Amino acid sequence: MQDYDVIIVGGGPIGIACGLEAKKKGLSYLIIEKGPIVNSLFHYPINMQFFSSSEKLEIDDIPFISIESKPKRNEALEYYRRIVDSNKLHIKLFEKVQDVHKKTDLFSVTTSKSTYTSSNLILATGFYDLPNKLEVLGEDLPKVSHYYKDPHFYASQKLTVIGASNSAIDAALECYRKGAEVTLVIRGSEVGKRVKYWVRPDIINRIDEGSIKVYYNATVNEIRESEIDIKTNKGIITLENDFVLALTGYKPNFEFLKKLGVQLSDDEKLLPNYNPDSMESNIKGLYLAGVICGGMETHKWFIENSRIHAPLIFDSILENISK
Repeated sequence: MQDYDVIIVGGGPIGIACGLEAKKKGLSYLIIEKGPIVNSLFHYPINMQFFSSSEKLEIDDIPFISIESKPKRNEALEYYRRIVDSNKLHIKLFEKVQDVHKKTDLFSVTTSKSTYTSSNLILATGFYDLPNKLEVLGEDLPKVSHYYKDPHFYASQKLTVIGASNSAIDAALECYRKGAEVTLVIRGSEVGKRVKYWVRPDIINRIDEGSIKVYYNATVNEIRESEIDIKTNKGIITLENDFVLALTGYKPNFEFLKKLGVQLSDDEKLLPNYNPDSMESNIKGLYLAGVICGGMETHKWFIENSRIHAPLIFDSILENISK
């Protein structure tokens, strides 16, 4: 069993930022990531372009140079990979955390490969692993996916895209341009207000000209092998359908947080309890970093505004050590 000052669960941008901070502070640390480096970003759509400019995605003042002002997925993957490699960060990849519990003043972390202990634990696990389910009949069919990767797969197919956010709108436009017959199903009365400002007019124009069909104020009622039922204010409408992309958002692993004893707000936001000055949760020595801090408000924290979590956390850890 190996003992560290800090274990960081999650090897995304903010987990990497925490690793850099630990190294600068001279603390022993370990980053544990269940997949490749920046696993969530790796699973983003192949052609995805960030809303943020490259300088806002930088960590630890390391320059991020991209071809355009707003970088694409492949550029971000290379940027964060180079940071890990050039700084020789201590990271375990493809090692899934299976259990965490606290013994007196130490956290014991059991993974798919080993067990480690540390005085402090940082959770930087994001929210991309658990999709918000539709909870309808047929959602488990192979034709349904909560993740979108490549538009080529849907060429010449009848595709229903559920959602009104950036991921849904990007997928609808890309698949339409690869020859898919795209239908959007949107719960509200319009395309989401937070959709990228250079993309929103595009989708509205495609809808207005009839290239992409849309049902507003609508939800999915049932999915079958070759059809989908849409519930609208005019009743149930049945469409021929080959594939469904249910891009309805994602959420943090609340069960994991609750198992560790992290308190959550008793409303629908499920905000975790932490001190914003130190990022320490109600469990001593357990810190939260990145988008996990937002609970169900997954639009609240991004790379650009949660980069500050790393120095806050390590200032607190060093202060506690000096006491």
